[in-house]
Amino acid sequence: MITHLKNGMIYDPAHQKNGVKEDLYLFQGRIVPKPLDPSKITQTFDLTGKVVMAGAIDMHSHIGGGKINIARMMLPEFQEKRLQETKGYTEPEAHVCTPNCSHNATPSTTDTGFRYIEMGYTAAFEPAILPINARHAHLEMGDTPMIDKGGYAMLGNDDYFLRLLHQNADQKAINDYVAWTLHATQAIGIKVVNPGGINAFKFNQRRLDLDENNVHYQVTPREILQKLSRAVHELGIAKPLHVHCNNLGAAGNFQTTLDTMGASDGLPMHLTHIQFHSYGTEGEKKFSSAAAQISEALNKNKHITADVGQILFGQTVTASGDTMMQHLNAKHANPKKSVIMDIECDAGCGVVPFKYRDQNYVNALQWAIGLELFLSVEDPWRIFLTTDHPNGAPFTSYPHLIRLLMDKTFRNEAFAKLNLDAQAMSNLTSLNREYSLYEIAIMTRAGAAKLIGLNDCGHLGVGAQADITVYTDQPDREAMFAKPDYVFKNGELVVKNGKVVKVVWGATHTAKPAFDMGVEKGLSEYFDKYHTIQLDNFKIADDEISDDGRGRIIANPSKSNQ
Repeated sequence: MITHLKNGMIYDPAHQKNGVKEDLYLFQGRIVPKPLDPSKITQTFDLTGKVVMAGAIDMHSHIGGGKINIARMMLPEFQEKRLQETKGYTEPEAHVCTPNCSHNATPSTTDTGFRYIEMGYTAAFEPAILPINARHAHLEMGDTPMIDKGGYAMLGNDDYFLRLLHQNADQKAINDYVAWTLHATQAIGIKVVNPGGINAFKFNQRRLDLDENNVHYQVTPREILQKLSRAVHELGIAKPLHVHCNNLGAAGNFQTTLDTMGASDGLPMHLTHIQFHSYGTEGEKKFSSAAAQISEALNKNKHITADVGQILFGQTVTASGDTMMQHLNAKHANPKKSVIMDIECDAGCGVVPFKYRDQNYVNALQWAIGLELFLSVEDPWRIFLTTDHPNGAPFTSYPHLIRLLMDKTFRNEAFAKLNLDAQAMSNLTSLNREYSLYEIAIMTRAGAAKLIGLNDCGHLGVGAQADITVYTDQPDREAMFAKPDYVFKNGELVVKNGKVVKVVWGATHTAKPAFDMGVEKGLSEYFDKYHTIQLDNFKIADDEISDDGRGRIIANPSKSNQ
């Protein structure tokens, strides 16, 4: 059965198509050439005047793993409020929140899949999978319908890796361990959070700068970044090392961010939620925007990419592997509760509810800093639309963020409502740039697919996975991107007029570079001595993910195999 999408206005940056009127043909989950025999077309959608893009890809969104479950369970008051708003009543047991709880900040697995696909997103990637917790993360992602998933495995604070560095292990040994971790966790990339800092927190350090030693291992964050980025590069992993810099949220941390770019030694590196790492110390309050310095550095260093981690105002919950900074921020929790925990020999996590307010000086300036970054980084292929869900805001706020980027008048009106002191410290209104539909398609589709290495996604060329979103072109970009006319997942119509009409299950994307199996000898000895789980039980088998037709595994090729 061939589906014909005719007369749509195609925005496909991977093929330099900017509003080109063109037809698409879908067959067996793929985009195919125009059939020679028209009788094989069994259904046609007339998309005259409609905007057609590939399905959107969220390259950084916390959708699976222990800390998101904690975030769901620790906020029963918002679950209760949501029930009242959506159903008109409160369930008697709503004061006890289970992992199936859903509220606006952290939707349940089912709601996550539905909310994403209803906005035209067909894939989302969990950016912080602790290897010891990977099975849990995959179980949650496997319970998330509608979208493709994948994850980045966290290294750089685990005891085994830091021991390798302390013992001056050669690069091959590190490469084998990184590759083994990708196989064992069924991940597609490698993430490092506050390099060495989460571990240093266990030894009572409360801050760790880029060239400061972890007191226990005598290893610096710079060394960690250099070894991991080189491993990712030499293994041919498409996704660059995903870096959560040291000193998140601290005034003056922009210098650490600039130094981190230099620590890449010219190798590709991705800096995540960079808004939280772009703060200066100017002004009476000793907190200012350093977006100009960070943007200038990004514009110069073509091997560095970044996502923004935009904050938006309202209630959310911050959930991070950065225990060092979450412990520091717990005093700002709203409501007043937090969870800070250590996780065996891997790392840790911190969950702190938070409410961003437009009349709070720091929050207002954070909002402006994120937009300054979006508007000042010149290349939309190297900057990505994220809110670091749920840390800056829920992913459901993406349509609002897109309008802020595309509509200067709307943006300036929002700016005029901010804390006055924050307004005085920002140059946002002097930035006249308005994103185009083509640039939005780069940032949320083609660029994200290229960054992660999803060769069959993010574009509308023949052979591509038939993940397609159709919008009515509207001046109100928030309304436009909040409610697509149609969404096709693997060629099937799954959303019509912004509502799910068919439930499907997406694939799990992984990377599986070659490595020397001899690495398991040392790992097995280490597990027997230090872990509470055996090595073979640590590794996740394919059939654990693709069980019951869910989570079909797509092993994306390494660069050396492409």
